[in-house]
Amino acid sequence: MNAIPDYMTDKHRHCDDIFAEAEAEVAKENWILAEQKWQTFTRELELHLQAEEQILFPEFEQATGMTSGPTQVMRMEHEQMRGLLTSLNKSLVEKNSEDFLGFSETLMVLMQQHNMKEEMMLYPMCQQNISDTEQMTAQLKQHCD
Repeated sequence: MNAIPDYMTDKHRHCDDIFAEAEAEVAKENWILAEQKWQTFTRELELHLQAEEQILFPEFEQATGMTSGPTQVMRMEHEQMRGLLTSLNKSLVEKNSEDFLGFSETLMVLMQQHNMKEEMMLYPMCQQNISDTEQMTAQLKQHCD
């Protein structure tokens, strides 16, 4: 899996799966397992966002000269996600499943829309414009795995 879109899309699916597991444990009010799943999800998500912001997006911006286009929008959406994570963390600490599941629905919709934009547009653009995509994918893997 040396193509940027393949690797990054796989990471999206991995995060989605862990997120669903955390949600399911909160719905059952199994707070210990919910906390473990949630910590795994937030760690994986943050590594993914950092890989994009610190490795992939700067390389794309350097290759294309586009610094205020799609990468700027993605960074703004990353901040929206981080804001929701704060609310979700608070709900989890308070063991408030109703609030948690409400915020998680909002985060899920945001992540689905965000991931679709990256998978359908930005990642293919990265694959086309970054000169050494195998090296880029290796850097992304090293950061995330």
